[in-house]
Amino acid sequence: MLCIFKNELLPRQKALKEIWGDDNYFNARSMDVFITKLRKYLKEDSSLDIINIHGKGFRLIDNA
Repeated sequence: MLCIFKNELLPRQKALKEIWGDDNYFNARSMDVFITKLRKYLKEDSSLDIINIHGKGFRLIDNA
């Protein structure tokens, strides 16, 4: 979904409901852990970054 919404806001609630089927606290924490792991995989490519938009969602930034 981050790739689909590349350089745009991916609303947190949309991702939670479409990927995990529910936006409860435990699923939200699981998504946070997953995003952290994605950041570790992507850190070798300086043109990509995942940023948090507080209270809104995530944005995959492609500076290529």
